[in-house]
Amino acid sequence: MQASVKWVEGLTFLGGSSSGHQIVMDGNAGDKAPSPMEMLLMAAGGCSAAEVVAILQKGRFTVENCEVKLTSTRREKPPRLFTRINLHFIVSGSGLKDKALARAVSLAVGKYCPVALMLGKGVTLTHSHEMGVT
Repeated sequence: MQASVKWVEGLTFLGGSSSGHQIVMDGNAGDKAPSPMEMLLMAAGGCSAAEVVAILQKGRFTVENCEVKLTSTRREKPPRLFTRINLHFIVSGSGLKDKALARAVSLAVGKYCPVALMLGKGVTLTHSHEMGVT
């Protein structure tokens, strides 16, 4: 896997992926686009959500909706690293049971999502879940 980041102007950058996709990032507190730290949070949410959906589908559940709300705490002084991140999953689906959802979330965050696993080496990661309305 490869990627590139090119300066556009000010503190705005254009990221490019080896799969051909591009995204704008803003190092100026996210004035024009998500900041790199916001992108990191979104990456953790996207990666873990994909794993939750895949795990539930393998368990033969029909997933109708999956949302992850991420909250974080950062150090006050530079470098402003994340110190805590919580991933809160809201998932709905046909016949979905709370026990199956709890297992899927735990496996996704603790075993299968590489972004969460890497972040967990230096950040306190927690997760929670709720059954969404179908």
